[in-house]
Amino acid sequence: MTLPPLLFALLMWFIGTAAVVWLDSRPAHTFRTSLILAGTVAIAAIGLVWAKAGDTSASGAYVGFGAAIVIWGWHEMSFLMGHVAGPNRAECPSDAVGWARFKAATATVIHHELAIAATAILLFAVTWGQPNQAAPLTFLLLFVLRVSAKFNLYLGVPNLSDEVFPAHLTYLKSYFRTRRMNALFPFSILLSSGIAVWAWTAAEAAPAGSGASASATLLAGLAVLGVVEHLFLVLPLRDAKMWRWASSSTRAAKAAITD
Repeated sequence: MTLPPLLFALLMWFIGTAAVVWLDSRPAHTFRTSLILAGTVAIAAIGLVWAKAGDTSASGAYVGFGAAIVIWGWHEMSFLMGHVAGPNRAECPSDAVGWARFKAATATVIHHELAIAATAILLFAVTWGQPNQAAPLTFLLLFVLRVSAKFNLYLGVPNLSDEVFPAHLTYLKSYFRTRRMNALFPFSILLSSGIAVWAWTAAEAAPAGSGASASATLLAGLAVLGVVEHLFLVLPLRDAKMWRWASSSTRAAKAAITD
């Protein structure tokens, strides 16, 4: 059955995003403790990925997918809480264009992107040659979707969806552009949709109820969610409204809706 993996993918994405929003909206003095606890859980998740690398069952695929979401959430927390971003913490110079603007923008997030890339390599390393690739493939897909979204924000989209950025990261907004469309966006939609179709086809070709089928279905669901998140960049909808309830700060939540 394909419905359980799809529901699981949606549930993990929803809970993971809500948890990060809630933790990031708490007072700054709680960030260190939150990151340490989340980091401990993420390390345990990596160990679980290694332990389940040879598990070909559907449950093994669920564990790998869930572990990847947990590890990804830790990385997102480290970024949104301002601990791992980049050496450049200044707003974009008003006269910066072309290569100069690109270098300045890259320097705002490079440490975080490298940390994600290193983690992806680690996940592939601990599962190398093993049948259960749910965790590394999930993490890699999240990385691809993230990079695609960031490039679209940099090039310009109608809806920046930057309400979730905390005050200490407001400088990042100066590197975004508001435009009706950019040349990359259609390719981003095609890429995400293509991954979803490929994963769905792989799931249909795999034995029913197998780990391979569950893993491919989970990836398909995540890719579709990636398409939806990209569409929020161009549709006249404020996706921050979905997470108002998750914010521990009423003032921050109201700002996210009214900005």
